[in-house]
Amino acid sequence: MATQMFEGRGHAAIYQKYRFAPGKELQQTILSYLREKKAIPAELAVDVGCGSGQGTHFLGEHFKKVVGTDISEAQIQEAKATPCMPNISYLACAAEALPFPAGSVDVLTSFTAAHWFQLERFAREAQRVLRPGGCVAISTYTLDMSLRHGQCSQQLTRVFRECWDEILKYSNDKVKYVLDDYKAIFEALPFPDKKRITDIYDPIPMTVEGVVGYMESTSSYQTFKKNDPTAATSLLQETEKRMLETMGVSSRETLVEFLVRHVCVLGCKGC
Repeated sequence: MATQMFEGRGHAAIYQKYRFAPGKELQQTILSYLREKKAIPAELAVDVGCGSGQGTHFLGEHFKKVVGTDISEAQIQEAKATPCMPNISYLACAAEALPFPAGSVDVLTSFTAAHWFQLERFAREAQRVLRPGGCVAISTYTLDMSLRHGQCSQQLTRVFRECWDEILKYSNDKVKYVLDDYKAIFEALPFPDKKRITDIYDPIPMTVEGVVGYMESTSSYQTFKKNDPTAATSLLQETEKRMLETMGVSSRETLVEFLVRHVCVLGCKGC
């Protein structure tokens, strides 16, 4: 089954609060591909590994019915507690055992989750549930983020990266798929009609609190915190203090631009 890293209720709540929705450039990349393949308008989209629903909400604007699935019951409860469009629903299940009939799904998506799946089994399941001509859009943001704020962007990014690099020392082995720009996930998809885009950039507006909260929401930080709670907590507190000092502000609600690079694997099942 998929690697389960976001199970606890406390972690799920942090995830819901601080994880950001797909940026506009990523959204347009996916929608353009789906239009090109005539996969939209369509009846059913399934968002696999939906977490607390950040990507699922985007799909709700473009499909008659959207189902978000996640292996974590805690994540699904967070998703259900968040206001959303009436055509969106959620259910708890494994990515490798989706409860949909063969050939019933128009579009299958996964936002920053597929690296946790058992790739070969998930690829077979995608092949099974998609209708002929159905599409997949599997994306992640990479780990080389940067921050922008006035004239101090370079210094601010350095402060962020020093903290981020420390947190990434506690990464699960599955993060290797992200570091490899989802090449293995691209290769695992059984569709001859597929492509991988690695240079989609999105500036995400975020507060200083949000940047620190994002780092707290990661599986790497949660592992760090279990190993050394004092050091983990201190690192985030000190990083927030340094960010504010670098920017010359006192409010953690001060906005910055969180620049992320997305990788997106797109594929279409043959008719």
